[in-house]
Amino acid sequence: QVQLVESGGGLVQPGGSLRLSCAASGFTLDYRAMAWFRQAPGKEREGVSCISISIYYADSVKGRFTISRDRAKNTVYLQMNSLKPDDTAVYYCATDLRRACGSSWTGLDGYRGQGTQVTVSS
Repeated sequence: QVQLVESGGGLVQPGGSLRLSCAASGFTLDYRAMAWFRQAPGKEREGVSCISISIYYADSVKGRFTISRDRAKNTVYLQMNSLKPDDTAVYYCATDLRRACGSSWTGLDGYRGQGTQVTVSS
């Protein structure tokens, strides 16, 4: 049974940092593409980043966010630096168990976690 559990969200001031975690169970993420998405109120879901043999980032977060994975912990991380108010959203991790992100990763739709709230505000 695939399960994804996010943690690490919270309230942070502009310019601050947060690290989100996504603990996976029911499969080995080492061989599967894992993505982070976010959704703000009234906005469509946005693909933030995806990791497999390649790594992809949305233009809006390039240079500020870093995705990584810990094989031993079966966990994917999203390090978010230089946060802006526009980064405020519910962030969640997802997989459809594909092996590679590919150019269509933003359309990935399968298993997802419950999400964690990130609020960037002074």
